[in-house]
Amino acid sequence: MSNENSLLPNDSFTREKKPKWLRVKLPTGENFKKVRSLVDEHKLHTICQSGNCPNMGECWGEGTATFMILGNICTRSCGFCAVKTGKPDSVDEFEPGRVANSVKLMGVKHAVITSVDRDDLKDGGAEIWVQTVRAIRHQSPNTTLETLIPDFAGKWENLQMIIDVAPEIVSHNVETVRRLTKQVRIQAKYDRSLEVLFRLKKGGMRTKSGLMLGLGESEQEIIETMTDLRSVGVDILTLGQYLQPTSKHLPIQEFISPECFEKYGDLGREMGFRYVESGPLVRSSYHAERHIF
Repeated sequence: MSNENSLLPNDSFTREKKPKWLRVKLPTGENFKKVRSLVDEHKLHTICQSGNCPNMGECWGEGTATFMILGNICTRSCGFCAVKTGKPDSVDEFEPGRVANSVKLMGVKHAVITSVDRDDLKDGGAEIWVQTVRAIRHQSPNTTLETLIPDFAGKWENLQMIIDVAPEIVSHNVETVRRLTKQVRIQAKYDRSLEVLFRLKKGGMRTKSGLMLGLGESEQEIIETMTDLRSVGVDILTLGQYLQPTSKHLPIQEFISPECFEKYGDLGREMGFRYVESGPLVRSSYHAERHIF
């Protein structure tokens, strides 16, 4: 187990050489170019770009993308996330329509929508979430939806708005183990995230959550977190390798081997998760279309 003090960002940042299992091909191909053109044309924010996702080439090459609504500036300053932190722009009321139009143009069968945290808004952005889901359903009634939502700062009336619009899957990531939450998710709370997932399940949602590994957590802590997620009824679990975006972000403590990820995946299925994605390059929305069951 690593010393917690080593989680401080490293001012003399030098990227560690990635193991061969973390190397990905550069984005290429006509489908990738088509998706990038649509994203640019309709002024959309994707977590693929803002989050420096290693799977962008694969996913965009297959004509899919995870859309990020409510702008691209977050009110929170999580130690792992490459999305910009600061004062967000005003809410764009036309954004739901643009996202829905692009989903239709791309012919997406299963759309993943996520957002920055908007703690500056009374509803945490819940109304834009609702409008986006409704707009997509109106233009693409056969498209299934996954919403990767924030915790809405524990304002449960805002979470209820998501439950009422009933996406096929609602995801909320705990991101890390209890001990490291304060350093990794500075303004978030481990137990609040568990309550979000509990309330979603109680509301009849198919739920999903994810963990980043390699931040200094122990095997026992990973198992305890998986147990906590099952205790609140989480259906789908994702486990992936944390990758440090810049020197201002938390350093990698360990590269987890594919064999270790496979072991955690098998354990998750034994624990009763209905679907588990576990691997070095796995991210929340990776292979999301497979999570409809």
